[in-house]
Parts: sequence; structure tokens; C-alpha cells
Amino acid sequence: MAGKVFTVAQQKGGAGKTTLAAHLAIAWMQLGRSVATVDIDPQGSLTRWHAVRMAATGGAPGFTHVQITGWRTQAEVEKLARDHDVVVIDSPPHAQTEARIAVRAASLVVAPVQPSPMDLWAVHPTLDLAAQEKRRLLLVLNRVPPRAKIADELVAKVQELANPPAVELAAAQIGNRTAYAGTLLTGLSVTEGVRRTLAAAEMQALAEEILARAG
Repeated sequence: MAGKVFTVAQQKGGAGKTTLAAHLAIAWMQLGRSVATVDIDPQGSLTRWHAVRMAATGGAPGFTHVQITGWRTQAEVEKLARDHDVVVIDSPPHAQTEARIAVRAASLVVAPVQPSPMDLWAVHPTLDLAAQEKRRLLLVLNRVPPRAKIADELVAKVQELANPPAVELAAAQIGNRTAYAGTLLTGLSVTEGVRRTLAAAEMQALAEEILARAG
């Protein structure tokens, strides 16, 4: 049976797309899944993190990683899905051919949304693209600040975008925590620390929820 393909997509840059893809990959690996990551974002941030992780782990990152572009994307993803339980695609932050291919290849599209007006408006092209390709989309509230009136109002606006089964909203939320960026600088993930942290608990909960929703 082919593995599940999760495309992390968001048309707005700086939404935490690559950070989410990296941490989820490690969380799924820790759940005993064989994982492959695919970087088709021209910025190559996921590939740079993988290089840091290679150095930090003595060349044993724990998962397969490839960086590809263009027409080779779909064939490479299909090949990886035959050999791995989970394939995570970090897609480009713009509506272009590679982004469409990444969405088309997905079992489930994961779209991080920060509770900000700009992110709220910017997620609509991703919603439209998923609808055009007839793919389910899961909105994930990302970098959620401590409770504040404006945050609550924006979270409510994101909830209004959910229209099951095509568009769902994850129950697990990712807080605005420096640990997510800090651990990536060392090539690691929040779930790999010895001490159980809120960041680790959040990411593990989201990883488990996405697997459950994908079936």
C-alpha cells in the first residue's frame, strides 16, 4: 500500500510552512513511520535544515530527503510513497506549477494559518487550489499567541473557513513558541528533547491528528 502524502501549503511566505513540515516529519518518524521529505520550495529552507541535521546526527537523520523541482515532482513523490509510510512535501509559497503538482499529489493538504488578517486573506488561494484539485485541506492554527481579544476574533474567522469534509480545522493548535525555530537551528525537533515541553506536546498531538484524519 502506498504511503500517505502530506503537502504543507500556504501562499503567504513566513507563515511557518517549512518549520511545520520539519517538526511533523520528525514527529511521524518517532511514531514509528518511515518518512520522506520533499523540498520543492525554491528557497530550499527544508534542505538547509536537513544538511544541519545530517551534521548533528552523524549522517543519520532518520528519514529520506530529496530536493526537486518542476516536472520530476509527481514521479518522485509517487516513488517515495511506494517506499515510505509518510511523504511530507514543502511546497512553494506561490501559486505556480510546482504548488499545483504538490497539492495534486497529496492525500491531505495541510495549510498553516497564523491568527493575523494577512494570513487569513492569504490562505484563500490555497483553499481554491485544493478545491480545483479535489483534495481535502486541513487548516492548522499556527503561532497562536496567548489569549487576546484580537487573536480570539481572528481564530473565529479561521473557523468560519472550515467546510467539512473538503476543508477541516485541526483541533490541535501550535503556539507562538521560540522553541520551534530554536531547535531547527540545531538540526533537531521540539519532540526530540529529553524534557516534555508544551511545544513537543502540541506538535505530537498535531502529528497524530493528521494521521487519524488521513485514515
